[in-house]
Amino acid sequence: MERKIAVIGGGAAGMMAAIQAAEAGAAVELYERNNRVGRKLLSTGNGKCNFSNEDMRADAYYGSAVSFYEKLYALFGVRETIDFFSQHGMLLKNKNGYLYPLSEQASTVLDILRLGLEKNHVCIHTDSIVEAIKIEPKSTRLQVCAGTDTKDRNKRSYDAVILACGGMAAPGTGSDGNGFKLAKALGHHVTEVVPALVQLRCREDFLKSVAGVRSEAGLTLLIDGKEKSHVKGELQLTDYGISGIPVFQFSREAAYAVLHKKEVKVEIDFLPQFKDVKAYDDFWKERWEKQSKQTLEQFLTGVVNKKINQLIIRMAGCKSTEPAGAVMEDVRERIAILYRKFPVSVYETNGFTHAQVSAGGIPAEELTENLESKLVPHLYFAGEIIDMDGICGGYNLQWAWTSGTVAGRAAAGCSI
Repeated sequence: MERKIAVIGGGAAGMMAAIQAAEAGAAVELYERNNRVGRKLLSTGNGKCNFSNEDMRADAYYGSAVSFYEKLYALFGVRETIDFFSQHGMLLKNKNGYLYPLSEQASTVLDILRLGLEKNHVCIHTDSIVEAIKIEPKSTRLQVCAGTDTKDRNKRSYDAVILACGGMAAPGTGSDGNGFKLAKALGHHVTEVVPALVQLRCREDFLKSVAGVRSEAGLTLLIDGKEKSHVKGELQLTDYGISGIPVFQFSREAAYAVLHKKEVKVEIDFLPQFKDVKAYDDFWKERWEKQSKQTLEQFLTGVVNKKINQLIIRMAGCKSTEPAGAVMEDVRERIAILYRKFPVSVYETNGFTHAQVSAGGIPAEELTENLESKLVPHLYFAGEIIDMDGICGGYNLQWAWTSGTVAGRAAAGCSI
């Protein structure tokens, strides 16, 4: 008999789960709270949709479900994702291992998925909020209660349900944490959820003077004085703190540290091109010897962005008009240290509205390796709702494709 499956959430993971379950022979209904599926997907990669990465690896992910990485990505990884989208008609572009649709339009990826839903006769219920999932008495079936309000619920029974309604990032697109409420009502726990791939807010008022500046930099995250992470890339300075891809890469760790009342600092290296201490010291020694007749502002011209130079002059206790040659040795050392280890203190992240993903969710110990609930038979999970999130670079969408496929096919009673 044909299995009847409900997928809750029409994002990347939900659409993939619905397509895979339908292709495995199940009758699938998809519930989406917005008036159309895939709304959040359209904003990924600044609208270009970096949908995967050739350099797929476990250490690009965080969370308890990383324990499933080896098995799940062996079943459906980057190669299978490429094959899926290629077979459904999408031409691809490879940018140093970062994978995009050739069109560089997220709408292309969404259109491919929508065509897949249509081709496989997936019934889509839009503008439909799932209020509850219930276990039918004396049955193994699950009942989905959905509607615009509690007085107008539609109740339907299914052989399996897949929760793929996202986490809490970008709540305006529908990821408002409702999936966690549904899971908790069924007895599941939820690992603390925090914003990830998000900007960090810092205490220093002087950042207003460099707001808008972009600079290549190395960034070291310190938690309670211990180095937790080090990344390089284009840093963006804002009036409230720091942003840019390198900041996003460790923002999850910073968010949890702030949540647990730990001291969080970031040291910025504005001159990351110097590979060792000797080369860095030689640079400054030669510069002081050759250009000491200039004013301090002139002396630092060309080192990095002018606004950063001016800020470092002030932080070193100097004036931009004083002769560079008159600067004492200890002040020279202070200037060199500030370019190499410029400190900022993080007190919070920006909120879920600004986050690309959320960290936390349903813990791995409550799931089988097929992403089925150990507490509720025939309830499956896929995507961001699970406690697993990746760094920038296509890793989070690859998790959506992988987890959606595994959950979809398992719910349909079909192995990959």
